[in-house]
Amino acid sequence: MNRKNESYQAHALSRRQFLKTASAASLAAWPIGSTTAKAASKSERLRFALIGCGGNGTRTSPVGKEFADLVALCDVDESHLQRGNELLCDGKADLYSDYQQILQRDDIDMVQISTPDHWHTKILVEAMLAGKDAYCEKPLTLTIDEGKLIRKVQKETGRVVQVGTQQRSSFDKFNKALAIIADGRLGNLKKVTVRINAGGWSPEIPLADVPSGLDWDRWLGPAPKADYRFLKSPNNKWYTNGHTHFRWWYQYSGGKLTDWGAHHIDIGLLGIAAAGLNDQPVSVSGTAMHDVPFVDGVPQQDDRYNTAREYDLTVKFAGGDVEMNIRHDGDRGILFEGDQGRIFVNRGKLVGKPVEDLAHDPLPDDAIAKIYRGMPMEGNDRPAHWANLIHCINTRQLPIANVHSHMRSLHVCHLAGICCRLGREIRWDPQAERVIGDELADSMLARPYRSGYEIQM
Repeated sequence: MNRKNESYQAHALSRRQFLKTASAASLAAWPIGSTTAKAASKSERLRFALIGCGGNGTRTSPVGKEFADLVALCDVDESHLQRGNELLCDGKADLYSDYQQILQRDDIDMVQISTPDHWHTKILVEAMLAGKDAYCEKPLTLTIDEGKLIRKVQKETGRVVQVGTQQRSSFDKFNKALAIIADGRLGNLKKVTVRINAGGWSPEIPLADVPSGLDWDRWLGPAPKADYRFLKSPNNKWYTNGHTHFRWWYQYSGGKLTDWGAHHIDIGLLGIAAAGLNDQPVSVSGTAMHDVPFVDGVPQQDDRYNTAREYDLTVKFAGGDVEMNIRHDGDRGILFEGDQGRIFVNRGKLVGKPVEDLAHDPLPDDAIAKIYRGMPMEGNDRPAHWANLIHCINTRQLPIANVHSHMRSLHVCHLAGICCRLGREIRWDPQAERVIGDELADSMLARPYRSGYEIQM
């Protein structure tokens, strides 16, 4: 493997050693529950670059700026780049259309990757090889085999990567729910129902001129060559195979299963583990509805959204003690059911009799801290997630949403997608990480990269 990070090491090690000794003390001193947390002085702050200045990038990076200095922006759309610069950096950031120029800078400590899903793995792998730590939006990968590569490179380089599943840093809802389960308040956990709402729908979307300033070929990147499509309807709704709506195309994403599924299926699996049960999936089965026909897992129309719009899926696990139901209907969130009680949690509420019982029978003082692996708990939700990343960059620990634990959850998301596309049960060997007895399904664990956009190793 070509170690791109060798030229970076002398600068990185000295800088990080200073940050580790100077900033870790201030991180440890932040009060639990504070809404924000910052390094002690400007000179101790990390420098980061935002790659992908669309909606999620501009929503997430302002939180990152509480902890580190945003010095560079990259996007293949000039309008996103200029808007991001004014919105985030008062027009003072260094601007790039090629992220590899950012990776060549040894004065940038980490990158935030907020591109469409199909770009995540290529950029992240190359960033780790260039000696950068990273915050990468979910889902981390487009395929299961991409996750295998990311885990391998992370182990080899020792880079710190936080995945943007910030629900893992929600202390008052999701972590409290996990603590309730871990304390045995539900009895024996029997069923987990994950509701993530229906996928996107579109009418026929015609071919259209590529917007001025958008490098469409580079936006497609590793994905197959495709014409640009766009439609604005009379009621002012718009549809496209580009910005924002990329998640409704299997070419670039996995639909709701890897969008909200990456959040809620993740919490469901953490709940199974918190109950002391085996969280390794062995099969996914059920039904799904798409708006286009499929042959051998491949959509046969290219003029409308093609990810699953409705689904009712069952995931079984190696231990055989619990199963997971993934649905498109009902209140979005996770329902945990045991033989002694049940709780429901989403971003707006944590409810159920075991929650009510906490008023007179509270959890142990360290119950949530144990769920958070004993790491500092500063703020809540996304600010806490960034604080955890900075803490782990300084200490070189695996963060709370590291690539290894995230891929365990994403395996379920991707296998569910393969089940939907093929319309049959998918059996999984969690040790070998291969599909059992289905060559076509097993071949869908990977996808070829378009020529010229291969990962640079």
